[in-house]
Amino acid sequence: MLGAQSPFRRPRREAWPEPVEEPPGAGLEDASGQETATATTSSSSMAQLRGAAPPDGDPGSQSGQEEPLLRGIFQIGKRSCDVVLSARQLRWSPIEPESRGGFPNRPKSLKVFVNPNSHKREATHVYYEQVAPLFKLADIKTDVTVTEYEGHALSLLQECDLHTFDGVVCIGGDGSTSEVAHGLLLRAQLDAGRDTDYILSPVRAPLPLGIIPAGSTNVLAYTLHGIKHVVTATLHIIMGHIQPVDICTFSSPSKFLRFGFSAMFGFGARTLALAEKHRWMPSNQRRDFAVIRTLASLKPEECELSFLPLKNSLQDSQETVRKKKERPKKSDNKVQWHTIQGHFLNVSIMAIPCLCSMAPRGLAPNTRLNNGSMALIVVRNTSRTEFIKHLKRYASVKNQFNFPFVETYAVQEVKVQPRNKIGYDTEENVYLQATFTEGNYPWNIDGDLMEGASEVHVRVHRQLINLYGGSIDELDDSKVMCSCL
Repeated sequence: MLGAQSPFRRPRREAWPEPVEEPPGAGLEDASGQETATATTSSSSMAQLRGAAPPDGDPGSQSGQEEPLLRGIFQIGKRSCDVVLSARQLRWSPIEPESRGGFPNRPKSLKVFVNPNSHKREATHVYYEQVAPLFKLADIKTDVTVTEYEGHALSLLQECDLHTFDGVVCIGGDGSTSEVAHGLLLRAQLDAGRDTDYILSPVRAPLPLGIIPAGSTNVLAYTLHGIKHVVTATLHIIMGHIQPVDICTFSSPSKFLRFGFSAMFGFGARTLALAEKHRWMPSNQRRDFAVIRTLASLKPEECELSFLPLKNSLQDSQETVRKKKERPKKSDNKVQWHTIQGHFLNVSIMAIPCLCSMAPRGLAPNTRLNNGSMALIVVRNTSRTEFIKHLKRYASVKNQFNFPFVETYAVQEVKVQPRNKIGYDTEENVYLQATFTEGNYPWNIDGDLMEGASEVHVRVHRQLINLYGGSIDELDDSKVMCSCL
């Protein structure tokens, strides 16, 4: 920290690392019109926040300028300024309320949903103490709704006037984010006059969605921002950094069910279903309890999986083994499908990489945000010990799919159809007849529990929604600490 005197009033701090004060001589304009000051800072302060890359036209992006170490928005005098700290200089420039070609996606008005029950009931505090002041400094108007019940945001999105907003922001966990994303896309279908009972080719969401991490799980926030950092997520929204993202539709044979980014059937869904029955427990304890109890009673699901693969999409080294297990299946329009049957401990279907504290590389590390494909990850029946080894691999740098009972595919569509057996046991030499079940099975959709029908059809739709965030390619080197099984 610098103790030099400043020629003007010290910038007001709002939820940021300690700002660097300007030394004597600060406030001089350079040839580009920016004010500059010579400065130094400690490495610990630098590590707290990595600034976003300078936008096109920003002097910090021109040749001859040093790479920024820290970046933030501060109020200097009565103006909001973009402040950039390099190794030898502190630079700032006023933020104009109107877009001047450099930020065509920069929002001026946002609809904000806050889930007060997220993050140990601290989400409201997170928003008003850390996020709202930054929006105010950036001259962004907000309309805030603190949700009162599950489905509140979904219902409001069906009736509110979205034309007055440039984007929608959600402060909460994965469940809250999934609800808002589903509501945005459902609203788009209604506005387009589509039948929401059967959605084959949905239209895009009308507004981008911003995600402020404030929940027990924040897969989407980790994936978009690299770390669970409120300030980083807020900066992406303020600067208008937008990423088009793929999303899936989930349907039964008779009707559309919902939109979602990822899904689990089997172990991941049964764990969530058990955790939801113990909402009175603290979130971390509830999660650990549900995982241990589900592992103790680990059992596979017998089902049939049909999927439409991408061309050249068989991914792992067990391709030859899997081909022997697959049997081709043609749909009505002559598209080649593949079908596998058996007992599965877990089935994951993911349109995004799903980075999280328990899986720094992602639950589906080979997937990208918007390449028009889903990762289908199938874990066949195995011993409890081997399954736990597979789970532990998610927390390490080792390949979590390098097991003989794990299969991965890149697909466009998936149909999951559970099966039940009736009759006597085969050991008694009595014929068993397999039938498709008519009951409901639990599904984990983006951390939300959904009771699925006897058959669920999942389709991926390319770049159907815009999310505020950085490119996934920029996050490959991000380091996230985790603690799990």
